[in-house]
Amino acid sequence: MNQEEKQQIWTKSFINISLSNLFIFIAFYGLLTSLPIYVVDELHRSKLDAGLIVTIFLLSAIIVRPFSGKLLEDYGKKRMLMISLIFFTLCSFLYLWVEQYSLLLALRFFQGMWFSIATTATGSIAADLIPLKRRGEGLGYFVMSTNLAVVFGPLIALSLIQVTSFSTLFLVLALLISVGLLITATSKINEVGSTATKAKKRIQLSDLLDQKALPIAIIGSLVALSYSSVLSFLSIYAQELNLLDAASFFFVVFAVVMLVARPFSGRLFDTKGPHFIIYPALVLFLIGLFLLSITESSFMLLLSGAFIGLGYGTVVPSLQTLAVQATDRHRSGHATATFFTFFDSGLALGSYVLGIVATHLGYSTLYFITSAFMIIVIVCYKLVLNRKETTSIPLTESKPSL
Repeated sequence: MNQEEKQQIWTKSFINISLSNLFIFIAFYGLLTSLPIYVVDELHRSKLDAGLIVTIFLLSAIIVRPFSGKLLEDYGKKRMLMISLIFFTLCSFLYLWVEQYSLLLALRFFQGMWFSIATTATGSIAADLIPLKRRGEGLGYFVMSTNLAVVFGPLIALSLIQVTSFSTLFLVLALLISVGLLITATSKINEVGSTATKAKKRIQLSDLLDQKALPIAIIGSLVALSYSSVLSFLSIYAQELNLLDAASFFFVVFAVVMLVARPFSGRLFDTKGPHFIIYPALVLFLIGLFLLSITESSFMLLLSGAFIGLGYGTVVPSLQTLAVQATDRHRSGHATATFFTFFDSGLALGSYVLGIVATHLGYSTLYFITSAFMIIVIVCYKLVLNRKETTSIPLTESKPSL
């Protein structure tokens, strides 16, 4: 294999793992958007019960996430990805028959466990497949599959429930995740540092969290906390402003801007260093949140979406890359699990705490507060950099053969 081939990102294995990740998150965001409506309209439960359907899923993912890194290391990333995808897919089909709220809660908790393992596995495998010198660019492309699902998942869900039944929607989402399962099953993935044949029995703290990735993971949780205000309350805020039609295009603008910027930002991360990208991205995210706080028109709403897409859509894959780079390459699963444990926790905590803030102060004030909070995030990021440089990685390691 020549030097040029070693530096390729878009290998068949990388494309397949990105597609698998795309279908996982389309199902995730499709259910995230539609299930609260299903709980209220079809099961005739309260809005609080609808919110619990989202929270219980995130809770189970947060509980299991720290253990997923060890599971991947001990039993193999491809094997655990297949097992978790099989159970995630079965759970997706079960929505067709579960009609009691208590059973739905149990199903969400069970599915969240396998979602946590599956998404840790896809992120870890993607990191292993990318050449070390192009990790910033490569992981940025990989995370685009998640960001595209932010658009396609809700778009599919909201479009279908307007023209057909929830049963049809659940079937479509289950079939889509089945495609992801089929792609994974037929993909050949050679792993880095797999210890599947010599599993360790004793669980230590290092098996649950990667200490080297922890500082960046904490920064990621703070970014997620701010972003939860967009994910959880944008539609309600837009409805108050009579801008609900424009809100449906918010994430479309978000995705388009992100797609345009991704090739450039990824290369700059690798060539200029992470600070060259992360500081501006955090500032752009701040500006987007501030624009949301003063939004009065469709144009302002969509403009804020552009800034948030450019800022948030750039900073998350950059931080994820730093977390993976901070540790040894064979512990990419632990670093990925650590990052997303804190990231998911930030989303869950933010949805709850910021909901209280919005109730008492209003959504405009909420977005002003989150924009100001980003100043604290920038300061924290600088403190982390001053404490320890996280970008020193051994570039002499070779990429796994495909």
